[in-house]
Amino acid sequence: MEHTIEKLSGNKVKIAFKVPAADFEQAIEKAYIKLRGQIAVPGFRKGKAPRKLIEKMYGTAIFYEEALDIVFPEAYMSAVKEKELKVVSAPSLSSIDVMEAGKDLEFTCEVYVMPEVKLGDYKGVEVEKKVRKVTEEDINNRIESERKRVARSIEVTDRALENGDNAELDYSGSVDGVKFEGGTAEHQHLVIGSGSFIPGFEEQMIGMNIGEERDLNVKFPEQYHSEDLKGKDAVFHVKLHAITREELPELDDDFASEVSDFDTMADYRADVEKKLQEAAAAQADEATRNALIDKVIENAEVEIPEPMVEDKLNDMMQEMGWRMQQQGFSMDMYLKMLGQTEAQMRDMYRVEAKNNVKSELVLDEIIKVEGIEADDADVDKLLESYASAMNQTLDQLKEQFNAEQMDYFKHRAQVTKALDMIWENAKVTEAEAEA
Repeated sequence: MEHTIEKLSGNKVKIAFKVPAADFEQAIEKAYIKLRGQIAVPGFRKGKAPRKLIEKMYGTAIFYEEALDIVFPEAYMSAVKEKELKVVSAPSLSSIDVMEAGKDLEFTCEVYVMPEVKLGDYKGVEVEKKVRKVTEEDINNRIESERKRVARSIEVTDRALENGDNAELDYSGSVDGVKFEGGTAEHQHLVIGSGSFIPGFEEQMIGMNIGEERDLNVKFPEQYHSEDLKGKDAVFHVKLHAITREELPELDDDFASEVSDFDTMADYRADVEKKLQEAAAAQADEATRNALIDKVIENAEVEIPEPMVEDKLNDMMQEMGWRMQQQGFSMDMYLKMLGQTEAQMRDMYRVEAKNNVKSELVLDEIIKVEGIEADDADVDKLLESYASAMNQTLDQLKEQFNAEQMDYFKHRAQVTKALDMIWENAKVTEAEAEA
């Protein structure tokens, strides 16, 4: 069996095959044995008619297509193995030059192969790290959020409802005197001034006393989720049951000891500032590393075969479908919510998929060029974070993976080392980020 390889454009190759006539004859005989039970010949039970008689009745080419299907897989895999082709798509038959009993079978197929990556600069790449300065406002906001977290809810009985109060109420809404679905509730809680209800609802409750009932006249927004209520005038009959209000603690040493391990407000405030600075630095590092890798990927040249993009899109859609299932949705339900078809969603993510493929190809090329290896310790370090998240020991986690899965994590460890190498060799300059 002979085959030759011709490189075409776009990372596609053409493989030309020549199968000896004797091998093709064996394939025709196998095709006859496989198909004879499906062919009706007068005077013979199905499967018992001689091959020559069937060929005389239906033509000598009746078994050729099946014979080609028998020959092709072995011929193709032989060519791929011998030429060490790294194929990234299924082969497609492009032409049949000779297909006739007694003659060598000649045909060609085309297939996409792994593209060649031409690396650009990936060491010494210049990148700017922008660190956001922590302000007094940032510190105050963080402390205030802690203050609200430990606030006490105080029952109010000696005054009317005010802005900022938490009201416990019943309400019943109607349009033109008719109650509508979802417009009635009992003992609901509403923070006055939060804007949680229809415009005008909360404002009209201000001044109500406990036990008081009142009709509130409101108008549904023109942009509202219910078609039946858009822009409609409505009346809500409300009854106020109770009023509570948050009591925020004083910003003193007692507060500091309650929300932290520090005894004084000054020490607590200093710790808040330190943690905010550490978080800002970590965010700046992550953003800078991402920008650096983007530059490295951009510096490289690679022509990506379309089948690789389609495969990546398949992976992305599958992962998205899995996430939807975890939230109780099917992919069809999610698409209907978005008002999109699957084809439209694939088009929306196509650029991202192509960028992901290029990133993987470039990093794999850097791993190859630099000879980056990952040993057991590197893999264990990567898996420790997974084990910790799953409340398992490292050994317990590793027992769940087969050899193929462990190879995946070994490759991830190589990628991690490649990323670290790029970062360590980068030329990083620091600047203050704009507020």
